This record gives sequence, C-alpha cells and structure tokens, in this order.
Amino acid sequence: MQLHRALNAYLRHITIERGLSEHSIAAYRRDLNAYVDWLRERGIEATEGITQAIVAEFIGERSAADPPPAATSLARLQSSVRGWHRFLAREGIEEDDPTGRMRPPKTPQRLPKALTIEQVERLLAAPSPEDPMGIRDRALLELLYATGARVSEAVSLDVDDLSYGDVLRLRGKGDKERIVPVGSYARAAVDAYLTRVRPGLAAKGRATARLFLGARGAPLSRQSAWLIIRAAAEKAQITSEVSPHTLRHSFATHLLQGGADVRVVQELLGHASVATTQIYTHVSVDTLRDVYATSHPRAT
Repeated sequence: MQLHRALNAYLRHITIERGLSEHSIAAYRRDLNAYVDWLRERGIEATEGITQAIVAEFIGERSAADPPPAATSLARLQSSVRGWHRFLAREGIEEDDPTGRMRPPKTPQRLPKALTIEQVERLLAAPSPEDPMGIRDRALLELLYATGARVSEAVSLDVDDLSYGDVLRLRGKGDKERIVPVGSYARAAVDAYLTRVRPGLAAKGRATARLFLGARGAPLSRQSAWLIIRAAAEKAQITSEVSPHTLRHSFATHLLQGGADVRVVQELLGHASVATTQIYTHVSVDTLRDVYATSHPRAT
C-alpha cells in the first residue's frame, strides 16, 4: 500500500475505533509524518518495502541526533512506528510486522512534583476575594485540587456537569467520563463564582454552557488557566516550578499520604491502568522513609 494511504488508514483507526484524544492523535501524526518523509528520502514509497533493518536504521538515526532527543520523545516515536506497523499486519495490509521484535527503550521514571499541603493552601488563597476574576480563579484552583482534574478537563466543564450535588462529571482522555466527589471548599468557591461572577461574564459574550469564562465572556482556554495557576504561584511566593499538572499531582500524593487506596486514586484520576497511578506511591514511600529516619531511635 502507498505510504500516504496506509498512514491515513491508521490515523482514521486511532481516531474512530480507538477514540484517542486530539493531543495523542496529533503526536502520532507528527511522528509518523517524520517517518514517512524519511522513508521517501530513501526511495521507499510503499509499506511493502519496509524491513526490520530499515526501521532500526530510522530509530538509530533519531537516537544519534544532535542534540539527542529526550528519552520520552524517543520512546513515543518508537511507539508510534510500532503501532502503525502492528496495525498494518493485523489488518492484513502487510504480511509481516517489521517491528515485531523491537523492544521499546526504557525511559527514566520521574517522580511527579507535588506541593506540600501548606503550599497548596497558600496557592488557593492567592486570588483576591474582592475581585471578580479573583473569585473565578479561586473557583478554578479549588476545583482542580479537589478533583484532581486535568486542566483540559476543567476548562471543558459545562455548568450542567455540576448538577449532581457533591460530585462532578469529568470527561477525560478518549472522551471517557468519570464521576468524582467535590469537597465543601471547592463547592463553596464554585457557588460564589456562579452566583457573583459568571452571570456578568456570560452577558459579555455569546451564549455558552462552559463553566469557566474569560473576561470577555468566551470559554476559558487551557493557556489562560495555565497563566492563572502561574500568577497564583507567584503571588503565593512558591519558588518551586508550578505547572498545570501540579495540583493534580498534589491531589494524588496527598490522598495516598492520607491513607487512600491506590485503586481508588486510580479511579479518581481516570487512569486506565493502576500502574500509572502507582508512581505516586513512590512519593509516599519517600515520606515514610523520612519519617522513619527522623523518628526511629536506631534508624541511623
């Protein structure tokens, strides 16, 4: 099959049948477009001309690039290539999968960075309660920490998603829905925003069901949410890096430190595998070691 036809078939598959998120599909498209361009530079125009040696040469060239790619980027690239060839073999488009014996590169495990509870409290208190935008920002920050939602999930919320009392409906990766509890602090902050601020913002823009709105009444963007988090961190004088995922990491870490079961945290975070959630248990183990080292009379 011609390369462009095979690539389009695979992108349709991961979009329609696997239901991957837009961000995941965009990453696959970038990686595989680079792969296809590389193949064409070597005179390969169809998938039947791709051998294991050719795939290994491509990965080897990318690994030896200057500057070298990050381990996570290289692992994602190899995963994209393997996924495409596996699809072609499974669908009978090609007889063999030239990546069948390839082993994915090991990526270093990085522990997620979480704030302390005291830092989170300072962050949540940073927006001004007297300013309409401060009330909105406080509601957003409280909701992120209370639910462990991704920023993209939070800005995609509709007002109706809050109509379940003390729980919230979130739409995660692959458009999968999950229900998570909302604590009293977050609910109070969101209620204050809905009552005192959102009606005025909504009147400035076109009618929209989105929960969080910008100053002109348009739905709040991910970029704007990131700026809100960064501004709150600066005001709270938090010197460590605070990213859009920081409150999600802190949510998971604090739950586990408080005794929550890892499978409950998995459900709350919307992870497909408990293995993804278990990275947070290492943070808790580090805390246990610290407590042990400072408390046990014969620890050192």
